[in-house]
Amino acid sequence: MTETRVSRKLAAILSADVVGYSKLMADNEAATVNTLKQYRDAVERVINQHDGRIVNAPGDNMLAEFPSAVEAVQAAVEIQRNIEGRNAELQEDRRMHFRIGLNLGDVIAEEDGTIYGDGVNIAARMEALAEEGGICISGTIHDAVEGKLDFGFDFLGERQVKNIEKPVRVYRVRGGAASLRQKPGSRASRRWRTLGVLATVVVMVGAIAVWFSTRTPESSETVVASTSEKRNSVLVPPIGPSIAVLPFVNQSGDPEQEYFSDGLTEDIITALSKVQRLLVIARTSSFQYKGEAVDVRQVGRDLSVRHVLEGSVRKEGNRVRVTAQLINASNGAHVWSERYDRSLNDIFAVQDEITSRIMAALDVQMVEGEQARVWRRSTNNVEAYEHFLRGREHVLKFTKEDFALAEIELKRAIELDSNFALAYTQLVSVPLVSVIFGVSDNPAKDIERAFMLQRKAVELDDSQGYSVVQLGRIYMQVGQLDKALELGKRAVALEPNGATTIAVYAHMLEAAGRQKESLAMLNKAYRLAPIPEAWMPWLEGNCLRQLGRYDEAIAAYERSIALAPKFLWPHVFLVDAYVSAGRMDEAKAKAREVVQFAPSFSVDRFLGLFVWYRDPSFLKDYAENLRISGLN
Repeated sequence: MTETRVSRKLAAILSADVVGYSKLMADNEAATVNTLKQYRDAVERVINQHDGRIVNAPGDNMLAEFPSAVEAVQAAVEIQRNIEGRNAELQEDRRMHFRIGLNLGDVIAEEDGTIYGDGVNIAARMEALAEEGGICISGTIHDAVEGKLDFGFDFLGERQVKNIEKPVRVYRVRGGAASLRQKPGSRASRRWRTLGVLATVVVMVGAIAVWFSTRTPESSETVVASTSEKRNSVLVPPIGPSIAVLPFVNQSGDPEQEYFSDGLTEDIITALSKVQRLLVIARTSSFQYKGEAVDVRQVGRDLSVRHVLEGSVRKEGNRVRVTAQLINASNGAHVWSERYDRSLNDIFAVQDEITSRIMAALDVQMVEGEQARVWRRSTNNVEAYEHFLRGREHVLKFTKEDFALAEIELKRAIELDSNFALAYTQLVSVPLVSVIFGVSDNPAKDIERAFMLQRKAVELDDSQGYSVVQLGRIYMQVGQLDKALELGKRAVALEPNGATTIAVYAHMLEAAGRQKESLAMLNKAYRLAPIPEAWMPWLEGNCLRQLGRYDEAIAAYERSIALAPKFLWPHVFLVDAYVSAGRMDEAKAKAREVVQFAPSFSVDRFLGLFVWYRDPSFLKDYAENLRISGLN
């Protein structure tokens, strides 16, 4: 007789059943069985999308396991939303209401996939405590997801549950299924998948993102994005209107005109991002599809949006032809399409008309003050605008040579229109980056120049969220954190869908020692940028490390490295996190990698860059850990 092999593992367990199933069967057995099959198929799809696995499903019960607590909670929430939507289509006496319990714990696994043990038993007890349409989670799940999700949790106290020796902390996902429904304009929480399948990605948007390059300033090598792999996880579907704007195709036959089609796309994204009730995917994520023949339905699934805008641009001399199509991402149907054949001088009117048509088609009503922000333009000078677009493209390449070219183009834009606020904002990147990365020959002079340019930009146009947050970032650099936080909060109000703006504000919160608030803001940024900028998971790792959640911090730093292997900072901070977690062999191995990566690395010089913390005393622990690992 062959002995069954078993193993132990840590897993997030979901246990679910149907409330009042016996009565439903007694009333109408055939209809109940049919409905349960449909519901179970839908539930299984959600579980699979969140990397889960159905373990067993006898009768109306279901047991599933997940490798991640975050995935398990998001799957549970999505299941309840899905079921609630399906119930709305049934007569009240035929509706099925599930209750769900979740636990993170040790389980025993057999070769055939069967699991058992206290980890499973506690999940079943959480299910029994859940209300109709509700979700109850154990303390271990709560601790693992705290600060990572937008959902609220109510502590129900410690409960002594059957066959478990010690009391278990119990939490309810706030309000059950009905209150899990999002209000229009709110942000669904993001879902992380393993980033190992992603190739190296350069993720920078506008001048702000350049602060956190995916490589050191001395490097001139461009890291090219690869989008042939799977991009991101399945996200919680939005309830309100949502859109991804794909990069408009350059049909001019001249690669040098790429700056114009990309610039048009980004300006449409920027305008839409100012609308509170519209979820707009960030440029960093939508531009991952650049140059690909894509199925918009797949884009909708990848980025979890209801609509996709795509188009093309042909610029020849003083004429420009723009085509645009708004597509329903669920079925690929065209909502509207239009072709604009205009003089180049009309390009701003074309942008405004496309933006207006999108909001009308999605039935987005702007609140007071939004309309002025959306339609306010930084320049009406087309020639200045073209120089600005060329300058912005050079900034995004982030090399010494391109910065020099960017400065030429942006200064020319300002000469043509001295009131061109966004040109000043882009120009700030050149001195600011050199100061942040410690390569400035004269930091005091460069920071003074950055202040002068950015103050001028905000004075000329205070409606641009990323201009305001960039001014705050400069204040943060010189230790005026309260002023930075004030500007960051204001910037997010101006640009509620700006992933980078929101994430920079999260950085300010982290610098102020408000790590949990920072994590909550990062979650919002992640929903808008499912493929984030590499510095965002680096920042997440900082928050988690400072909260003592070392293993989670390690995972966040690893995600940052997977996105941008040449970004030095997460490599160094990962060394510290390994030491903090007691993983010395890994710490020493990573320290050796850092030295290979940066032969002249100095602990004091490196940590001396991080001047923005309100209480920098914790950096002493970092220094000690780095030296323990072998770094000097």
